[in-house]
Amino acid sequence: MSFNLNNFFQFLVPKDKKFYPLFEEASMNLISLAETLHEGVNAPRAERDPYLKKIEELEAVIEEITHKTHLELNKNFITPFDREDIHALVKSMDDVADYMHGAASRMRLYQVEKITKSIRKLTEINLEACQHIGMAIKELKDLKNLKAISEACKRINKLESKADIVFDKAVADIFENETDAKNIIKYKEVLSALESASDKCKSVANVLESIVVKHS
Repeated sequence: MSFNLNNFFQFLVPKDKKFYPLFEEASMNLISLAETLHEGVNAPRAERDPYLKKIEELEAVIEEITHKTHLELNKNFITPFDREDIHALVKSMDDVADYMHGAASRMRLYQVEKITKSIRKLTEINLEACQHIGMAIKELKDLKNLKAISEACKRINKLESKADIVFDKAVADIFENETDAKNIIKYKEVLSALESASDKCKSVANVLESIVVKHS
C-alpha cells in the first residue's frame, strides 16, 4: 500500500472549513442554474428572457467559486483530498454550467421560437443529474457514506446515456423533418450544448468515483 502524505496530514488537522463550503456552494448554484433553464424552456416565449438572464448570473457565480477554489489550492498545503481531484471537481462543475449557459445563450441569440420536446427532455435530464451531483457533494464532507456517492454516480452515468439517446433521436428528427437550413443549425447547436452538459455531468461523476476509490 503506497503512503500518501496528504492523507497522513489529514489526521493531524481540524476538519476542512475552506474547500467543502465552496464545493457545496458550487453544486447548489449548479442545481439552481439547471432548474432555471428547465423552467425557462417550459415558459412561454414572451416570459423566457428573465430566466436566461438569471442563468447568466448563476454561471458567473459558479465561475467565481471555481476561481476562489483555485486560490485556496495555491494557499493551502493540506487539502481534504488530492489536489488534482479538487481541481478536476470544480472544473467539471464549471464546465456543466458553461454548457447549460451556452444552450440558453444560443436560444436567445438565434431567437429560437419553438422549444421542442427533446430540448425540454434534455434540460430535465440535466437537472436530475445536477441534483445527484448535489447529493454526492454533501457526502464528501466526512467521506463516511461512500456508497451514497457511488450510487449518485451510477445514476448520473445512466442519465448521460439517456441524454445521448434523446440527442441522437432529436438530431435524426431534425434532418428528416426540418426543411429550413437555418432552423437545422439553430436546433442542432442548442441540442449539442445540452448534450455536452450531460457529458460534463458524467465528468463530475468520474471525479467523484476517483475520490471514492482513493478513500475506500
